[in-house]
Order: sequence, then C-alpha cells, then structure tokens
Amino acid sequence: MAENKARIVLITGAVGGIGQATVAHFSAQGWRVIGVDRKEVYTGFPTDGFFIQADLAQPQEVERVYREAADFTPKLDALVNNAAFQVTKPISQTSVEEWDQVIAVNLRAAFLGARYGFGLLAAEGGGAIVNVASVHAVATSPNIAAYAASKGGLVALTRAMAIEFAPTNIRVNAILPGAVDTPMLAAGFNRGHLAQGSVEQQKAELARKTVIGRIGQPHEIASVIYFLADSAQSGYMTGQSVVVDGGASARLSTE
Repeated sequence: MAENKARIVLITGAVGGIGQATVAHFSAQGWRVIGVDRKEVYTGFPTDGFFIQADLAQPQEVERVYREAADFTPKLDALVNNAAFQVTKPISQTSVEEWDQVIAVNLRAAFLGARYGFGLLAAEGGGAIVNVASVHAVATSPNIAAYAASKGGLVALTRAMAIEFAPTNIRVNAILPGAVDTPMLAAGFNRGHLAQGSVEQQKAELARKTVIGRIGQPHEIASVIYFLADSAQSGYMTGQSVVVDGGASARLSTE
C-alpha cells in the first residue's frame, strides 16, 4: 500500500514514447506512479511505483486495473489517459474490428477509467484527469479516420467530464500533441501522406511543415501533461484542450 502523503498518478500507455517520458517526469517531481500498458514493464520504471499489464481494449481489464490500483493506494491525485492505438488505412479498407479496436482503446478506456477511477480521485478532496488526445481531433489528414474520430470524441468527453466532476473538485483537461518523435509517429508514415523516403526523411518533411521547424520530443509533451495535472499550476483550468504542435495548426494549409 502506498503512503498517503505521496501524490499518486495512474498513467496508461506507460511503455510508449510519451508514456515513458510522462512516467519519468512525474517520478522526478516526487510522485508515485502506477503504470499501465499491454506491454511488459520496461527497464527503468520507478522502483517505488506499481505496474499493471493490461489490455485496455477489454472492459473487464480496465475494471481489473482499478481494482489493483485500489489495492495499492486509497486515492489518486491524477489520472493520465494516454494509451492509444492507431490504424492507418483508408476508410474503405478499415474493418469494423479495426474501427472498434481504435475506439475501444482511445476513447472507451478513458470513459471507463473515469468511471472506475472516480472514487479514488474523489477520495481526498479531488484531483485531475488529463486526456491525451491529438491535433487529429481538430485537423487531420488521409487514412487515419478512426484515430481522428476517437481523438475528437476524447476532446468532447473531456468537456463532459469537466462539467460532471467539478462538484467533487476533479479537473479534466486534454492535451492535443502534434508530431512527436515516437514509434507511433514512425509507424504512421505508411499512410503515404508525406514525401516518400526513409523515416528520417519523412520526419524532416514534417519538421518543415511545423512553424517551429522541428518535431516535438516526448519530454515536451510530458511537461505539459504535468502542468495540467498539478493543481498548483493549473488549478483554475478545466474542460480545456491545449494544443502542443509546434505551431503546425496555426498555419493555413494554402501557405
């Protein structure tokens, strides 16, 4: 059982690029971390944390995660819904099973996390939920419709959660990352929406289209997630969507 005095965060998708960076950032700030992922725990996961291997596409697995979390801690100070799954196909070639898998991991798991995690978040006066959405929620590209739909739904769900949970002092915000240097970004290059070439050439093409002139790094997303979770920094924010995309969505597509 974790000590009550330590702030505790549950982070899904903890093994991915943004996930590992977020685990590291919270841990460096003295938080105890509960990590959740369908993959096995990685070398370097905090020794004072707690890792749960689970497939969040399965509702019973999400429920198990929060049962095990409740055995570890009587409360949560923050929940980061970061787990994500991507299918990169045209709509006409996307199966019902693929669509459902994307929605289940990216959207339904966040709903179930809020449902099952509510008691832990409310236990000691409230906390924060950070939903990791995507710029694809507001501006998208070819062959990624299921992912875009799931992230758009997550932004709408963020607003609904914020309204419902405000009486219990649980704030809910979303972060919308743009192109970030992660394995998921590289995997998405098979869509053919950029100039053809190596992974590095396609990253360079993305960087060229970004106002700042580079793609993001996972630790830069992690720091904004932490800002949204930490009530000392963002205590008057709820129901908001924070775009962190190097300015990509600020530029007209005709430019």
